[in-house]
Amino acid sequence: MHRKYTMVLGAAIAAGMMFHMPALAAGNADKPIVWWNRQPSNSSTGELDMDALTWNDKTYYVGFDAGQGAELQGQMVADYISDHVDTIDRNGDGIIGYVLAIGDIGHNDSIARTRGIRKALGTGVEADGEIDPSPAQTNVDGSASVVQDGEIGGLIVRELASHEMKNASGATWDAATAGSTIGTWTASFGDLIDVIVSNNDGMGMAMFHAWSKEEGVPTFGYDANSDAVAAIADGYAGTISQHADVQAYLTLRVLRNALDGVDPDTGIGTPDEAGNVLSEDDFYYDEKSRSYYALNQAVTPENYKDFLDSTAVYTPVTHQLSEDAFPVKDIWLDIYNASDNFLSTTYKPLLQSYDDLLNLNVTYVDGDGQTESYLTNRLGNPNQFDAYAINMVKTDNATSYTALLG
Repeated sequence: MHRKYTMVLGAAIAAGMMFHMPALAAGNADKPIVWWNRQPSNSSTGELDMDALTWNDKTYYVGFDAGQGAELQGQMVADYISDHVDTIDRNGDGIIGYVLAIGDIGHNDSIARTRGIRKALGTGVEADGEIDPSPAQTNVDGSASVVQDGEIGGLIVRELASHEMKNASGATWDAATAGSTIGTWTASFGDLIDVIVSNNDGMGMAMFHAWSKEEGVPTFGYDANSDAVAAIADGYAGTISQHADVQAYLTLRVLRNALDGVDPDTGIGTPDEAGNVLSEDDFYYDEKSRSYYALNQAVTPENYKDFLDSTAVYTPVTHQLSEDAFPVKDIWLDIYNASDNFLSTTYKPLLQSYDDLLNLNVTYVDGDGQTESYLTNRLGNPNQFDAYAINMVKTDNATSYTALLG
């Protein structure tokens, strides 16, 4: 027991007073936490925040393998250029020019995707042993220091421009900003742009609808949102599925297991009593970082019809748990930005399907994408919840939440 409560309790007993001790923050500090989608880390260096990831013995992270997904996206773009090397150069200048929409320069997933593209296209420049993910800004003449010219099929590949898509209020991964930026880029570069690449589908689709669909310029995104997958039939070149159905299940399943005090692998790598189980092709667990990672899948014109419903739950883990054996528990879960296309239109509906299957009463809290306090202020009474699923605005800010728990 915390010393200050011990002293108060002792004084009350000595005075012969009736004393009702409030719920202690330490009790909340012992409850399960899942950090999801935004891994606690240093936004400048990418170094994991192990204090947050090991907050207690029931703390985990759930996301996806950013490196593997980034490689898939990069290879998808490189393969497309290689397969269309005779026709992709719109103005015949011998340079395949691409523009890159960067989501958040401080987000590990965004960093990985930028690196993956530059690695696959040969445009990356190493800094401190890794490819520099910094925005190139404008690089029409190929003089930017953070990128270099690559080569595919005898043609030069050049990153003409790349910017972080942040709006005036500070929200990153901003689709509207991407939609307006492609207008600026096309006004400046015109037919120098042969390919568009985006760190996510929200921004990619904004650029597709604003310009590239009509111009027939291949546009690549990430997330496999339903609208982006459907747009492949209309010329959207491809996207990457994060296996959101697996991620959403893991987000809640990890909490369910921790609350039940069972083996953490129950219903994940080991079948539960209802028959729910994932395979090694779906995910892996990294014990050192206490992190579950879903594996990505490439979505192309050849297979996109298999991904048209991004909110469909994953069949191997759709078996209802018995409420007698697994009583209902209360969960606080936040989404950092209600306007984030992937989280709001794909991830949240999946969570809402799995919460019923796992007998979890989830309070969903939508953020503004800008300030941590918008979310933390809505966790005013953490005592009423059995566990927490936290999606931060910034990956550095884990302590904003743990400070409320003890």
